[in-house]
Amino acid sequence: MPHYVFLCLDCDKEFTAFLSIADLEKGNVVCPECGSNRVTQMPAAFSAVTSKKS
Repeated sequence: MPHYVFLCLDCDKEFTAFLSIADLEKGNVVCPECGSNRVTQMPAAFSAVTSKKS
């Protein structure tokens, strides 16, 4: 399941949430610190593991 980084606009805390794409599209993300739903998605780094073909 993908993880997303959010910033709460009310308490200014950054947090990570593990969401399915369907849950992300619903937009029901809540800040775990203050309970606000005024959050914005932040850019997040990721890595991918691939097999090297010879």
